[in-house]
Amino acid sequence: MRSVPIVLFVALVLVGDGSASAYQTYGVQIGNQTVTLKWNRLPVRYYVTDRGVPGVSSSDLQAAIGRAFSTWQSVSTAGVSATFGGFTSAPPFQDDGMSTLGFLSRPDLELVLGATDYLIDTTTGEIVESDIFFNSSFRWSVAQGGQSNAFDVESIALHEIGHLFGLGHSALGETTLQPDGGRDVIAAEAVMFPIAFSPGNVSGRAPKADDIAGLSDLYPKAAFKQQSGSIAGRVTKNGRGVFGAHVVAFSPATGKMVGNFTVDDQGSFGINGLDPGAYVVRVEPVDDADLDSFFDDSDIPDVDLNFRITFYDRFAIVPAGGSSGAIEIKVTPK
Repeated sequence: MRSVPIVLFVALVLVGDGSASAYQTYGVQIGNQTVTLKWNRLPVRYYVTDRGVPGVSSSDLQAAIGRAFSTWQSVSTAGVSATFGGFTSAPPFQDDGMSTLGFLSRPDLELVLGATDYLIDTTTGEIVESDIFFNSSFRWSVAQGGQSNAFDVESIALHEIGHLFGLGHSALGETTLQPDGGRDVIAAEAVMFPIAFSPGNVSGRAPKADDIAGLSDLYPKAAFKQQSGSIAGRVTKNGRGVFGAHVVAFSPATGKMVGNFTVDDQGSFGINGLDPGAYVVRVEPVDDADLDSFFDDSDIPDVDLNFRITFYDRFAIVPAGGSSGAIEIKVTPK
């Protein structure tokens, strides 16, 4: 087995500094193919470090992490599972064959609440180990209703464990830009939005439609593909494909939103895991988080931000077990 670590970070922007599917996943190049990064063998066996921080003991940490794992496991359309292996004195990020979650002091990462890394088998793309750290340079809480001056362990754990299972970031969130260049979150329609809520906020403890669609597409239960459908198509400007546009499908009947990005020079996109029904489809430039939260550094220069928010001019009808058919959404420059 040849393996290589991949590190993913969740940026903390709110504290003053500011195959296409229904979500982002991560791909590994295996020969001439790109293989989706995921666990091929479940349950994931994980360990928790035996060190706490002020206000959060190691037992508190383990309980909050356990609740977050249980939340993902309770998604009825996805087949993921995990089991607690015990406490360990080993810190995260050791590449020691154990998936370890725990606190580390990283004051140099002044905007990072937590991070997830992977050890993968580069012959198959299978995840063989995934560690998560929570930055003890910040104040933390496990209080049921939150604590005004501390970040909620369970909320951040739910986001990071989403990464552990293979989910990338969602752009379904709204922020306000602060004078110092930072961003405050107004609302988020995905646990996997890359900017955390402010201290004391516990609204990130439950996945939303975008998160559920993503996890279910990665680890589908038997009936999921037959019961859900998809929207696919292109975003174009002046007859040419738009790379990096954010495409959102909204159901007026349920209020659910699921999004993705155009992923090539043709402006192609796909949104999977949708309930059958009629959808409003909206296209917008990415402007509520840094581009490196969603795209590789090499792709960022190609991301097109110069177009107006545009709606598809009719409902996209999603059938159970099928696709709406290819649609084209034409945007105009700003």
